[in-house]
Amino acid sequence: MGLGSYRDGSGISATRFLLDQGAQLTVTDLKTADQLAPQIKRLGRRATKINFVLGRHRISDFKNTDLIIKNPGVPNTSKYLAIAVKNQIPIETDVSLFFQLIDRKRIIGITGTRGKSTTTTLIYEILKLINRWAVLGGNIAKSPLAQMSKVAKGGPVALELSSWMLESLAPHQISPYISVFTNIYPDHLNTYRGIDDYVAAKEHIFLGQNIQDWTILNRDNSFTRKSGAKTPGRRMWFSLKEFSEENGCFVRGKNIYCRLNGKEKRVLSLIDIKIPGDHNRANVLAAISGALAYGAPIAVIRKAVKNFKGVPNRLELLRTVKGVNYYNDTTSTTPEATMAALQSLGDAKQKKIILIAGGSDKGLDFNALAREIKKYCRQVIFLSGIGTDRLKQLVTPAAEVASMTEAVNLAQQFAASGEIILLSPACASFGLFNNEFDRGDQFRRAVKKL
Repeated sequence: MGLGSYRDGSGISATRFLLDQGAQLTVTDLKTADQLAPQIKRLGRRATKINFVLGRHRISDFKNTDLIIKNPGVPNTSKYLAIAVKNQIPIETDVSLFFQLIDRKRIIGITGTRGKSTTTTLIYEILKLINRWAVLGGNIAKSPLAQMSKVAKGGPVALELSSWMLESLAPHQISPYISVFTNIYPDHLNTYRGIDDYVAAKEHIFLGQNIQDWTILNRDNSFTRKSGAKTPGRRMWFSLKEFSEENGCFVRGKNIYCRLNGKEKRVLSLIDIKIPGDHNRANVLAAISGALAYGAPIAVIRKAVKNFKGVPNRLELLRTVKGVNYYNDTTSTTPEATMAALQSLGDAKQKKIILIAGGSDKGLDFNALAREIKKYCRQVIFLSGIGTDRLKQLVTPAAEVASMTEAVNLAQQFAASGEIILLSPACASFGLFNNEFDRGDQFRRAVKKL
């Protein structure tokens, strides 16, 4: 249910995997065959073995089947899923299926509103130095089901887990052996009834653990600090501030230290961290904590952190053209994420940022972001969307455009040498783009042509 648009995303990867197992498969999606043509083409000859029901869903498909694999993005409120539940048909995602196929003690799971992709990738880079068969997957645009041949080699698996993926683990009461919870900020409030429901979905990352498992949480975030009281596993904190007694990683002076069972060790210097901003220091702390829980030696952790230059689409410096730096931060889809980008790159005295922002709405509060935009940005260019309609009431004057090419060309006209052009939307991508990665790719192409 939901073939999806990512090359190795949940839907298409589950389709390929199930075909390999010899399943009789129906693929149903509200998108039409024309809209899904690139995905169907990727299936190659195997597409002839599939019963496609596209541009619609049929009630009969949700009654007369043995198993439903839903794309994580399909809302649980779907009337078709309700029909499946009524008919006692099991509903899984690619991730919940994966958890049932391998030993969960191999899995390090990472969730949170911000920083989970960076944290997951850095954990993977550390694990890869220990075991070359380490696997990176999940909500980072590559399903673990797309990598089963590598998974079969027996290495550790670093999985980025969205709230929707975690909800699919809840019926099985299963969680990763090591769970890393980066933070919580308001997000997806167009999908959840409120922040409490959103937090509850995220907490499934540790609710299925036992006392031998590890839970790593952000001590500086009020939501995750409160969640820490609920974990059944061994708890480890991370913080940008020093704290006493409990297990965890923290900053003391210009160094990162870790405390386990009362023993403290220096891990590395803050100078070793190449990615900018306090939010990225927090991500590094989270990754170090996860790696230490797995048993990674400090020397290996230090080497990986020193070599880590960040993740594409997250404060990614693309080019410098005529003295202007172009940064791609397309995965900042919340106000808090864009605020972190502005604080990392900005200078309130000089106002040297031209910001490209806006898009579709997730029901989030833009007031604090508007204040930060006024503080750090000399000019704002908005991409059309319902979120933009709300944001532009708080930020004036600002230009509005209907394409990424138009946004980049206009930004170049505004910018002077020494300034920054930053794509950091604070909104979802749907409308003008297929997803946030398509938005980033269009920005990348437009910048490349300058």
